[in-house]
Order: sequence, then C-alpha cells, then structure tokens
Amino acid sequence: MEVRQIGQEDRDEWLKLRTRLWPTESGEPMTSASHVTLDNQHAAVFVAEHEGRLVGFAEVSVRAQAEGCRTSPVGYLEGWYVDAANRSSGVGGTLVKAAEDWASQQGCREMASDCVLGNTVGLVAHEHLGYRPTVKSVFLRKSLS
Repeated sequence: MEVRQIGQEDRDEWLKLRTRLWPTESGEPMTSASHVTLDNQHAAVFVAEHEGRLVGFAEVSVRAQAEGCRTSPVGYLEGWYVDAANRSSGVGGTLVKAAEDWASQQGCREMASDCVLGNTVGLVAHEHLGYRPTVKSVFLRKSLS
C-alpha cells in the first residue's frame, strides 16, 4: 500500500470514494463544505493506493481556528475515508498521519476534525488515533420561504 498526495490521474477514483463518504453531497463534486480542491494551496488530499486502485483518502486544510483548539493556524481533517475491505489494516491511520505531517509543515501545532452525531464508527476511528471530543453541537435550520 502506498500513501501519497493526489495527482490529476486520481481524480475520478477519488470522486467515487468521496461519493461513498458523502452520498448526499450536492453541488460541485470537487469541493466539500471545506473547500478542499486539487489546486488549493491551503489544502491537500492524500490517497492510499493498493494493488493499482485507490482504497482511501484524507483531505486536510489549514484553518485560522477550530472549535476547541488553542492555537492558530489549525490543521483540519476535512474528510477521511477508507473502503470497507481495507479498514482496520492501518490504511486510515497512515492517511491521517500524512495529513497531520502536512499540516505541521504548514505551521500548525494542532489538528482538528469533526464527526456527525451518531457516526460511532467515525468517532471510534478518530479516538483510536488520539483525537478527543471538544464540543458537541447540533446545527439547525429553518426555511423562511
């Protein structure tokens, strides 16, 4: 298994993996709510390749601040996915380590992430790698039309 920064040739496979992580994402598929794109100098995408195909990715950005963090800038794990057949094999941890190393090189002294309430698999995976909950929030909306 090889973990490396994404290349243009990986775009289609990466988008398929992103769709598995965020199946209801609308809008331009190259961007998440965090504005991670292939040409953003304040963000990076790392992919894990196994036997000639992508099996996971980690998207990281630099944010000015993040909930529960004390320093600025902060590395932010925007998205992280490993296909089911490759979970619990170290792929996810290796991807996150690459993202953390990149953030450190950008001057970050802390990493942050988020996890949707009820995503116990994601929460356990984060905690396994040393991430701890800081604040629990629920976002609300109301249509005015």
